[in-house]
Amino acid sequence: MASCSLNVHVVIFSLCEDTLRVLLAPEEQTLWQLPGQPLQQSETLESCALRAFQEQTSRREVYLEQLYTYSNLLHHTQKQLVSVVYFALIPANARREPSAELRWFSVNQLPSLKDNHFEIIAYALRRLRYKLEYSAVGFELLPEEFTLSELQHTYEVILGEKLDKRNFRRRILQAGIIEETKHRRTKGEGRPARLYRYRPDAVAEVKARRLFP
Repeated sequence: MASCSLNVHVVIFSLCEDTLRVLLAPEEQTLWQLPGQPLQQSETLESCALRAFQEQTSRREVYLEQLYTYSNLLHHTQKQLVSVVYFALIPANARREPSAELRWFSVNQLPSLKDNHFEIIAYALRRLRYKLEYSAVGFELLPEEFTLSELQHTYEVILGEKLDKRNFRRRILQAGIIEETKHRRTKGEGRPARLYRYRPDAVAEVKARRLFP
């Protein structure tokens, strides 16, 4: 009977330099892999996932969702490798500089990856894009206060497509899921832009694709 090893891996997304990036760790020589940790007897799967990247964010709470579980049998050792995969979202303003071992890569320019980690990242990205169609998950990549331009840009980067500015602003305001703050942000010589925030009492389940056609 094969022995079993249980690990937790995390696909960690963040926006950096107008690009959606994923955090990777070196595996061996030129290969990279998703950050992961073996599950300890005294912890839950979620706490293990948080441990895998807790040093990468200044926030106590971040968006974390279980993606799926996969297994791989090593026939030469008769050992069953089981990994529970999560994906996490870290806002740029809460992201810390990665350690010397870790590095952020654009999802469009990934290095050589271990085993099926490329497929895992691709699946996590599809899940993220799908969730934009019915939830407000995109706000998890933004700071607490943001401009409408920053909000639109975040969705454009994730979806990989341009959105009509007029329709975007009209529909996002009509949806009632954000509210104005008293603050403005000055950038360049233009007029200061109004800052908004996500309403904590707003309905989370929204048809985002209807908001952002």
